Amino acid sequence: MTKLSVNLNAVAMLRNRRDIGWPSVTGIARLVLQAGAAGITVHPRPDERHIRKRDVADLSELLKNFPDAEFNIEGYPSEDFLQLVEKVKPHQVTFVPDDPEQLTSDHGWDIDVNFSLLKASINRMKALNIRTSLFIDEDPNLPPDAKEVGADRVELYTGPYGASLPNSPNAQHHLQRLGVTARAANAAGLKINAGHDLTLENLPAFVEAVPDLAEVSIGHGITADALLVGFDEAVKQYKTVLS
Repeated sequence: MTKLSVNLNAVAMLRNRRDIGWPSVTGIARLVLQAGAAGITVHPRPDERHIRKRDVADLSELLKNFPDAEFNIEGYPSEDFLQLVEKVKPHQVTFVPDDPEQLTSDHGWDIDVNFSLLKASINRMKALNIRTSLFIDEDPNLPPDAKEVGADRVELYTGPYGASLPNSPNAQHHLQRLGVTARAANAAGLKINAGHDLTLENLPAFVEAVPDLAEVSIGHGITADALLVGFDEAVKQYKTVLS
């Protein structure tokens, strides 16, 4: 069964619109974990426009009460970010090539160009037994590079697929590319994560195209669904699709 990690960036962004502390990021984290989510994902950006460094520490403490759940922290491997991760020691770190000004992740790594940065960063994570995942585009040439640089997993960037109309020729094109990339990851001995714009509508076809999927990280879609049905029910619906 593919594990569901709930990304809390959207919850934090809503909280940050007011200086009153709610909705509570840790409160929603507790709710989704109690509903059966396998983990929590956050992406603390330098400007703290959604997840703040304090949230990272608070969530790390909360997860001590959920020993089977995992904490995944995403971010660009700047020195500040690496030091934060080294302090918190999450189960997994996902390196993304985001510019600090980006609204959201919109492309994967050029691993060859960034080989030295990624190798050094991954080695620092390995020293603390933190699993590493690299955010990559739908390109079967990338998983062997990810393996060479020392990553444990790759996260398939599903944005172009998520932006396509379900069952459209464009969606089918991206599914085919994602499937080929996933098979290349399997051949390289890497486990596969995925995330970005996955929803209850487009997730079933994606899971079918990538059957060896270890984990999906979903934030925007599950938060939008939670506005209608609540986080508890939204988690259950996503888990049903992933089972």
